Amino acid sequence: MTFGFAPSAATSITAPANSASRLARMLEPSEWTAAGIPLLRNPREVVSGLHVRHRPTPTTAVVAVLDHEERLAASASFVRRPVPADGWEFRNALLSHLRRVIPHDLRRRTPVRTAVLLYCRDGDERWTEEDGAWMWGLRDACTLHGLRCGAYITLTRGGWQVLGEGRGGRSPHSGSQPGDLADTVAHEGVPAPRTASGAGEPLRRTAAR
Repeated sequence: MTFGFAPSAATSITAPANSASRLARMLEPSEWTAAGIPLLRNPREVVSGLHVRHRPTPTTAVVAVLDHEERLAASASFVRRPVPADGWEFRNALLSHLRRVIPHDLRRRTPVRTAVLLYCRDGDERWTEEDGAWMWGLRDACTLHGLRCGAYITLTRGGWQVLGEGRGGRSPHSGSQPGDLADTVAHEGVPAPRTASGAGEPLRRTAAR
């Protein structure tokens, strides 16, 4: 498939050494595609469910853990700090929230659960360096938590897109109003998720029992 490239709003002018380090901690679209990331069976359902639960606005990241049947096991959302895009920083943030919502699977020989990341941002669907840093961070966080690295999804004004797969849709988008959570939960056949607050922008954590 063909990827477009756009400058990242999160990229700032820094010392050459810092720039080189940050660039090493991001993945190009071709690297992400070559990594063999497992495909979601129903990405629209996953995106819609996370959108309803976490109501992301631009700069909100939603990390979710899916079981082997692609059912939601846990999820957390948080707002990205206004610092230059760096996969190491993103990895640490993702790992911190994963540790709060679900036990690690490091004792398993093969991961059975998959983590996916939905990131709501400004701009269009074209890949940015910020996206590359999130990809690097997600992959590394999954390794350190014993999870399979799953899809990276962007949510913009134009809709949602699973980067590296060419699948997407117009709704929901970054300006969508979420539907009724109760209806979605009833449709999925799982209990209503727990929510909690964290520092700064309210952190929403959920876990399906």
